[in-house]
Amino acid sequence: MTQTIYILNGPNLNLLGKRQPEIYGRETLADVERLCREVLADGTDLRMMQSNWEGQIVDWIHEAREAAAGIVINPGALTHTSVAVLDALNAFERPVIEVHISNVHKRESFRHHSYVSLRADGVIAGLGIEGYVAAVRRLCTLLG
Repeated sequence: MTQTIYILNGPNLNLLGKRQPEIYGRETLADVERLCREVLADGTDLRMMQSNWEGQIVDWIHEAREAAAGIVINPGALTHTSVAVLDALNAFERPVIEVHISNVHKRESFRHHSYVSLRADGVIAGLGIEGYVAAVRRLCTLLG
Protein backbone atom coordinates (compact mmCIF):
# COMPACT_ATOMS: atom_id res chain seq x y z
CA MET A 1 0.00 0.00 0.00
CA THR A 2 1.40 3.39 -1.01
CA GLN A 3 1.70 6.14 1.58
CA THR A 4 1.36 9.70 0.34
CA ILE A 5 3.20 12.75 1.64
CA TYR A 6 1.48 16.08 1.00
CA ILE A 7 3.78 19.01 0.26
CA LEU A 8 1.78 22.19 0.80
CA ASN A 9 3.04 25.59 -0.29
CA GLY A 10 1.48 28.91 0.63
CA PRO A 11 1.21 32.37 -0.88
CA ASN A 12 3.72 33.57 -3.46
CA LEU A 13 5.57 30.27 -3.67
CA ASN A 14 4.20 29.91 -7.20
CA LEU A 15 6.77 32.64 -7.99
CA LEU A 16 9.68 30.62 -6.61
CA GLY A 17 12.69 31.16 -8.88
CA LYS A 18 11.38 34.54 -10.02
CA ARG A 19 10.55 36.44 -6.82
CA GLN A 20 13.51 37.75 -4.82
CA PRO A 21 16.03 35.16 -6.05
CA GLU A 22 18.66 36.69 -3.77
CA ILE A 23 16.58 35.36 -0.84
CA TYR A 24 14.75 32.35 -2.28
CA GLY A 25 17.09 31.19 -5.05
CA ARG A 26 16.43 30.49 -8.70
CA GLU A 27 14.95 27.00 -8.34
CA THR A 28 11.23 26.51 -8.92
CA LEU A 29 8.55 24.38 -7.28
CA ALA A 30 9.03 21.94 -10.16
CA ASP A 31 12.66 21.61 -9.03
CA VAL A 32 11.48 21.03 -5.46
CA GLU A 33 9.14 18.27 -6.59
CA ARG A 34 11.81 16.59 -8.72
CA LEU A 35 14.35 16.58 -5.87
CA CYS A 36 11.80 15.29 -3.36
CA ARG A 37 10.72 12.47 -5.66
CA GLU A 38 14.35 11.37 -5.92
CA VAL A 39 14.54 10.63 -2.17
CA LEU A 40 11.16 8.97 -1.64
CA ALA A 41 11.25 5.63 0.12
CA ASP A 42 9.73 2.61 -1.59
CA GLY A 43 5.98 2.58 -1.16
CA THR A 44 5.84 6.36 -0.71
CA ASP A 45 4.49 8.96 -3.13
CA LEU A 46 3.95 12.67 -2.87
CA ARG A 47 1.38 15.22 -3.83
CA MET A 48 2.75 18.73 -4.41
CA MET A 49 0.32 21.66 -4.08
CA GLN A 50 0.49 25.45 -3.91
CA SER A 51 -2.14 28.08 -3.27
CA ASN A 52 -2.26 31.78 -2.57
CA TRP A 53 -5.54 31.21 -0.69
CA GLU A 54 -5.56 30.37 3.00
CA GLY A 55 -8.87 28.51 2.75
CA GLN A 56 -7.53 26.22 0.02
CA ILE A 57 -4.57 25.27 2.20
CA VAL A 58 -6.93 24.56 5.11
CA ASP A 59 -9.05 22.38 2.80
CA TRP A 60 -5.96 20.42 1.70
CA ILE A 61 -4.97 19.84 5.32
CA HIS A 62 -8.49 18.54 6.00
CA GLU A 63 -8.21 16.26 2.96
CA ALA A 64 -4.84 15.03 4.23
CA ARG A 65 -6.54 13.65 7.36
CA GLU A 66 -7.85 10.83 5.17
CA ALA A 67 -5.30 10.72 2.36
CA ALA A 68 -1.81 11.57 3.67
CA ALA A 69 0.68 9.82 5.89
CA GLY A 70 2.45 13.11 6.61
CA ILE A 71 2.63 16.76 5.62
CA VAL A 72 5.53 18.98 4.62
CA ILE A 73 4.31 22.58 4.73
CA ASN A 74 5.85 25.87 3.71
CA PRO A 75 2.99 28.21 4.55
CA GLY A 76 4.82 31.32 3.33
CA ALA A 77 3.47 34.45 4.99
CA LEU A 78 0.61 32.43 6.52
CA THR A 79 3.25 31.09 8.92
CA HIS A 80 3.10 34.34 10.86
CA THR A 81 -0.62 35.08 10.61
CA SER A 82 -2.82 32.03 10.26
CA VAL A 83 -4.51 30.52 13.27
CA ALA A 84 -6.78 28.77 10.74
CA VAL A 85 -3.81 26.81 9.31
CA LEU A 86 -2.67 25.98 12.86
CA ASP A 87 -6.14 24.76 13.82
CA ALA A 88 -6.33 22.58 10.70
CA LEU A 89 -2.90 21.10 11.41
CA ASN A 90 -3.93 20.41 15.01
CA ALA A 91 -6.70 18.19 13.59
CA PHE A 92 -4.14 16.22 11.53
CA GLU A 93 -2.86 13.31 13.62
CA ARG A 94 0.23 12.35 11.64
CA PRO A 95 3.69 13.96 11.31
CA VAL A 96 4.07 17.55 10.11
CA ILE A 97 7.36 19.16 9.07
CA GLU A 98 7.48 22.94 8.60
CA VAL A 99 9.90 24.23 5.94
CA HIS A 100 11.20 27.70 5.13
CA ILE A 101 13.59 28.30 2.26
CA SER A 102 15.21 31.33 3.88
CA ASN A 103 16.46 31.61 7.44
CA VAL A 104 13.46 33.45 8.85
CA HIS A 105 15.41 34.18 12.06
CA LYS A 106 17.83 36.44 10.15
CA ARG A 107 15.00 38.43 8.60
CA GLU A 108 12.42 40.93 9.81
CA SER A 109 11.28 40.41 13.40
CA PHE A 110 7.67 39.65 12.39
CA ARG A 111 8.98 36.54 10.60
CA HIS A 112 10.42 35.14 13.83
CA HIS A 113 7.02 33.94 15.08
CA SER A 114 5.36 30.89 13.56
CA TYR A 115 1.90 29.65 14.44
CA VAL A 116 2.68 26.48 12.47
CA SER A 117 5.65 25.67 14.72
CA LEU A 118 3.22 25.19 17.59
CA ARG A 119 2.09 22.00 15.81
CA ALA A 120 5.07 20.96 13.70
CA ASP A 121 7.05 17.88 14.65
CA GLY A 122 10.11 19.47 13.03
CA VAL A 123 11.10 22.83 11.59
CA ILE A 124 13.67 23.40 8.84
CA ALA A 125 14.75 26.92 7.88
CA GLY A 126 17.52 28.39 5.78
CA LEU A 127 18.54 25.35 3.72
CA GLY A 128 17.05 26.63 0.48
CA ILE A 129 14.98 24.07 -1.38
CA GLU A 130 17.17 21.36 0.17
CA GLY A 131 15.01 21.86 3.26
CA TYR A 132 12.13 20.16 1.46
CA VAL A 133 14.37 17.19 0.67
CA ALA A 134 15.41 16.94 4.33
CA ALA A 135 11.75 17.08 5.37
CA VAL A 136 10.73 14.32 2.96
CA ARG A 137 13.62 12.15 4.12
CA ARG A 138 12.60 12.67 7.74
CA LEU A 139 8.97 11.80 7.02
CA CYS A 140 10.04 8.65 5.17
CA THR A 141 12.05 7.66 8.24
CA LEU A 142 9.13 8.36 10.59
CA LEU A 143 6.74 6.44 8.35
CA GLY A 144 9.15 3.51 8.28
